[in-house]
Amino acid sequence: MAQQELKRDLSNRHVQLIAIGGTIGTGLFLGSGKAIQSAGPSIIFAYLLVGIALFFVMRALGELLLSKAGYQSITDIAEDYLGSWASFVTGWTYWFCWIMTAMADVIAVGVYVNYWFDIPQWIPALICLVILLGFNLLTVKLFGELEFWFALIKVITILALIAVGVILLVIGFNTDAGPVTVTNLWENGGFFPNGMSGFLLSLQMVIFAYVGVELIGVSAAETSNPQKNIPSAINKIPLRILFFYVGAIIVLLCINPWMELTAAESPFVKTFGLIGVPVAAGIINFVVLTSAASACNSGMFSTSRILFNLSKGKQAPARLGRLNRNHVPSSALLVSTVVVSVGALLSKLIPDQAFGIVTTISAICFIWVWGIILVCHILYRRKRPDLHEKSNFKAPFTPLVNYLVLVLFAAILVIMLFADETRPALLLTPLWFVILFAVYRIRQKASLSS
Repeated sequence: MAQQELKRDLSNRHVQLIAIGGTIGTGLFLGSGKAIQSAGPSIIFAYLLVGIALFFVMRALGELLLSKAGYQSITDIAEDYLGSWASFVTGWTYWFCWIMTAMADVIAVGVYVNYWFDIPQWIPALICLVILLGFNLLTVKLFGELEFWFALIKVITILALIAVGVILLVIGFNTDAGPVTVTNLWENGGFFPNGMSGFLLSLQMVIFAYVGVELIGVSAAETSNPQKNIPSAINKIPLRILFFYVGAIIVLLCINPWMELTAAESPFVKTFGLIGVPVAAGIINFVVLTSAASACNSGMFSTSRILFNLSKGKQAPARLGRLNRNHVPSSALLVSTVVVSVGALLSKLIPDQAFGIVTTISAICFIWVWGIILVCHILYRRKRPDLHEKSNFKAPFTPLVNYLVLVLFAAILVIMLFADETRPALLLTPLWFVILFAVYRIRQKASLSS
């Protein structure tokens, strides 16, 4: 039997690109259209606000991960500082987060393929899942290589967009939508054309755009040098936020007046189409297609590792803790893939609503996971000041900033109640937590009676 330990085959190059690939995906390339529709140019401030908050979450996670050599996941941290209930609920919720995210990505694959072929969206979604499953069953190093090249394509695309945007601004280019100018940022109703309510309602999709920023924590168990690689990846997050999110959105809005962008298509595809080079939009559609596949690939990787860790902690069936000869948790990977395939079914049954539903549920559950990280860091500082004192990677401005970010997350959840699109998912998602707490209690009673 293969040794039942995950293999540390991810290099610094892989970890850095996983950190990029996990966050630059469907939420930015497709979901930003919906967010821009809600907020107008104020979407720039929304990306900044949430990005700054999540940098502090990641600094807290980084300090926690490096405070104890045995930590392999967020659930290990939750167990130490909040107890077994938190480990169980957070572990399964984190799995559910990534299941919902991967569903959104496979739905997006179907949308992108429809750009070329008028076929049911669920067909390319299912084909994509089967291909990614085949790659993930091989080796973790192959996963790292796939993400490296997927992420490289994304980076090159955004660099190209920004470079083209700057050139068009300098030469005063005119598209079918009008002149390319920075005044597009404020000329069509100001920065807040839909008022503060539009800005606030955009935060859900902005949250979804950043999901996966904590994937560095899941990959910690498989990195060759966590003491060096984790701080390096986390400290580069602010630069990535400014460049890949804020920079790209500013360029999009300079080329397109915000009213021209819709939730039905990728703003990136539309922007390159406006430039007047017919092949450009097709190329960018291929790029955002690979981006969705990349994000789904990250989702399959993380969900399988979460189930593996839950099994090793006796919080999931023992079968899910088995590795194949390539040191890949194949049973966990197969289970996750089957559940993600529900996304293909949703794209068949409710093609217009599927993306909005799964992204909202994903955002809500990620807020729980990020909140648990912040609460654990507060308790870590209170219970283990010795560890904090000798840490080489102290989270700044804590614990005050932890409380401020928790308040922001709570406010975003309240805001979701006021939007027709997000309210149903927000009201239904607590059922997931009720079920988890009930299962936990049943398991506790069974273990006490045995």
